[in-house]
Amino acid sequence: MTSRPGEHILADCGATAAIISAELVPLFSAAAADGLGIGTYVIGGEYALLEEGPPAGIEPRADDDLAALLYTGGTTGRAKGVMLSHRGLWESGRGLELATRTTTATRSLLPLPLSHAYGLIVAIAEWHSDRRRVSVLQRWFDPAGWVELVAAHRLETSPVVPAMLQQLLAQPRGDRDLSTLEYFGAGGSTLPPAVRAAAEESFGVAVLQGYGCTESSGVISTETMIDRRAGSVGKPAPLVEVTVLDLAGNALPDGEDGEICARGPGVMLGYWHEPGLTAQTVRDGWLHTGDLGHLDEDGFLYVVDRLKDLIIRGGFNVFPRDVEDVLLEHPVVQLAACVGRPDAEHGEEVVAVVQLVPGRRATGAELVEFARARLARYRYPREVTVLEAVPLTSVGKINRKAVRELVRPAGGPR
Repeated sequence: MTSRPGEHILADCGATAAIISAELVPLFSAAAADGLGIGTYVIGGEYALLEEGPPAGIEPRADDDLAALLYTGGTTGRAKGVMLSHRGLWESGRGLELATRTTTATRSLLPLPLSHAYGLIVAIAEWHSDRRRVSVLQRWFDPAGWVELVAAHRLETSPVVPAMLQQLLAQPRGDRDLSTLEYFGAGGSTLPPAVRAAAEESFGVAVLQGYGCTESSGVISTETMIDRRAGSVGKPAPLVEVTVLDLAGNALPDGEDGEICARGPGVMLGYWHEPGLTAQTVRDGWLHTGDLGHLDEDGFLYVVDRLKDLIIRGGFNVFPRDVEDVLLEHPVVQLAACVGRPDAEHGEEVVAVVQLVPGRRATGAELVEFARARLARYRYPREVTVLEAVPLTSVGKINRKAVRELVRPAGGPR
């Protein structure tokens, strides 16, 4: 039986009360339909409060007490609750703000959901600023609305995920004046080089990449205006240590790929109700991210791909990101997602789905040939399916779990 969206999270966290906006009442009601007994407080709209308001007063909390329980995106399996502490969020926000002091921007647009680690830590970072800041919150991201807000409020920066940046590149701007924009912060998932280059040229601004995960309170590394290097996600953020380990747990030399591990105050308290998984993920204070990458001789970090997303075709390793980056070089491809599909002959076959720039056309067969001309024989996708929309999570990441379901049946151009 398929669970309703959000049902697992509501049941797993043991929530006793929820504060929601009026338009989310139907969605929440469906998710909580099985008698979870959650008191509901509705803000705004035609609904009145369904219960009396919460009791007054602020409960004192220690630094290492639970501050937030954020659920992972569930793109490769069931979402897990990540326990983050007050100190971890506070110090991670402080580290991010220290890194952004290399810019003079003080007027920002935040289009990210605050229920996600990236959006939350950006908001907390601003609390640490010693400059007067103006922040505009975009309640639901849409590219046309983003353009309007930047122009109307003369905004200078905006943190985005790559899928947002790709939509902004395709969005007509008309006569809207975006000349105040100085830079984008990019995180949440890996930014393809072609998208970064296109954004910097199209908007005439810098794109500063960062890297982190929910388990690290959203921050591990970040680029700054004075510390940037092509292909990297910057240097470790203040208060964060990074090392790269092999499968045996040995530190690897500069330039050699292994699992990225991080240590610092932002490392999670653990997974909710998952002590075994917590022990596997955090060892001796080091968070094992499950991401593959390396450090260079100057301390810049490079993320290659997710270890779990690695495709092994006929004994050869294929990283989905490499395939996606090539497909995104095609002028009509707006979004691309590559996964492995079980294959009797090769173990896994490389397949991909794409979303095209509005108004442009290309066939899957054409895109297979485009990739074949640019990738080694074992790496190019044998099948590319053109979709109306590539599946994304609620925070704009590629939903690989959904993509795998879409490509599971055999067929299509090869």
